[in-house]
Amino acid sequence: MNGRSEIAGWIEAAKRRGQAPFLLTVLEACEPLAPVLAQGLLVAQPLANLWPGGAALGELAELLEEPDGLRELRALLADDRAE
Repeated sequence: MNGRSEIAGWIEAAKRRGQAPFLLTVLEACEPLAPVLAQGLLVAQPLANLWPGGAALGELAELLEEPDGLRELRALLADDRAE
């Protein structure tokens, strides 16, 4: 996950809160809409940059647009399940 420190921190926080299974379900349900969601996140990113961690929206949008991005997100979220 090169250059994606913001989204990695967000995923780790979600795992600590026990939200990984829920986020995996949402990710699978929204998979067909991933390109549209990515564009929406890119539109919202300038406003989100006003708060700490706002860069994570841009990183998430990039992952949703990449062909292997959803697979990478699933792997990161599912990584903690084995522990």
